[in-house]
Amino acid sequence: MVMQRLKRMLKHGLSSDWQRRKCFPSQSLDKIEAAIRDCESAHAGEIRFAVETALPFRALWQNQSPRERAIAIFAQQHVWDTEHNNGVLVYVLLAERDVEIVADRGVGNTRVNAREWEACCQVMEEHFRRGEFEAGAVAGIQAVAAVLQRHPPALPDAGNELPNSTILL
Repeated sequence: MVMQRLKRMLKHGLSSDWQRRKCFPSQSLDKIEAAIRDCESAHAGEIRFAVETALPFRALWQNQSPRERAIAIFAQQHVWDTEHNNGVLVYVLLAERDVEIVADRGVGNTRVNAREWEACCQVMEEHFRRGEFEAGAVAGIQAVAAVLQRHPPALPDAGNELPNSTILL
């Protein structure tokens, strides 16, 4: 148990912004933003995409899971702050090659089965394992959009309430 925590801390400690820029250069961020904009025109949800290179030391010390961190980022970035509670955060933790999706209650687990969100995560993770970060991000955003089209929020679209740009942490 202690060795696992130390390995995790080392993995995160050795991660750098250089790795994030290599995986997600500015042209990839532009394509991700365009994918979000295009996908949001087909459904009433609001998608945010966040990339975190590594967890901060405090989160590691507290042994915060990627899921717990995604929920914290969901709140910190105000993804929940939409008129119809229809925000969805796609969170990528590069150090662990982990993807988490957090959806607000208007499009969350009461409306969408957790397996559907997990399938969206798996699409991205498969691409990421092959080093296809841009393609994985776009495919994942499209998969989230497909879920939102199958399970539209109960209320009509209130317009583009959240920025489409990638959150870099």
